[in-house]
Amino acid sequence: MTEPDALPSLWSHEPRVQLRFRAGVKVADIDADATPGFRGDKSDAPTLQAERNTRFAELQEMLYANSRAGDTRSLLLVLQGMDTAGKGGIVKHVVGGCNPQGVQYRSFGKPTAEELSHHYLWRVRKALPAAGHIGVFDRSHYEDVLIVRVHNLVPPGVWEPRYDEINAFERELVSAGTTIVKVAMFVSLDEQKKRLAERLERPDKYWKYNPGDIDERLKWPAYQQAYQAMLDRTSTDYAPWHIVPCNRKWYSRLAITELLIEALKGLNMSWPPPDFDVEAEKKRLAAV
Repeated sequence: MTEPDALPSLWSHEPRVQLRFRAGVKVADIDADATPGFRGDKSDAPTLQAERNTRFAELQEMLYANSRAGDTRSLLLVLQGMDTAGKGGIVKHVVGGCNPQGVQYRSFGKPTAEELSHHYLWRVRKALPAAGHIGVFDRSHYEDVLIVRVHNLVPPGVWEPRYDEINAFERELVSAGTTIVKVAMFVSLDEQKKRLAERLERPDKYWKYNPGDIDERLKWPAYQQAYQAMLDRTSTDYAPWHIVPCNRKWYSRLAITELLIEALKGLNMSWPPPDFDVEAEKKRLAAV
């Protein structure tokens, strides 16, 4: 059994290092079939995923327990990717493995009329994780420099300053005690087409199909440009982007689990000490 705080031997490098976006990386060159840093294969995934989910759940509970003792830190997982990249699978198979009491999930779709009447970060601030919680953004504030840009929903003079605004916003969060794990999930157009076709063949998947996904595929060159700008402009030392290839769902789930574990380990937590006399309470309990 691997020691709980040791990197599993099937990884050649820590995913937070291996997958971190570096200047010069081109979105057009990302191999969505790749499994960077992982020495194993699909057959290794079920056992390793179960083991690492257990470790993740322990660290998440430790984060929550410390908040009960006054620790104000939190963690925010940002999942950004095209449809079928597997964001929902990460929420279900990775984040779903820990205590839901300490998780705050939010999916950012088309803004409501009320949300549009406010600054674009207004709805995001309302969804930030409380102390001791893990927040999960399925899509995020980055929609306002992705879909808004691709669909020309506002002029360039409006969305262009948002890169710097988002950087300042995230710096504020980090300074206040929120660790941000940003994951850019990339699926190839061929794999996306296969996944969309599966949704059309299975009645239990119809609800996941959106006819608009076909239109979005036609805009992939524009999305590549938008994702490139997002990575180039908003991957910072305090909130870097991590690029996760997602054609192989087992790999993306393992990689993102490890990113979360590494982030939580970086908080250097321990279980909070009791604020009562343990031996005295044992005696009181034995007496009743």
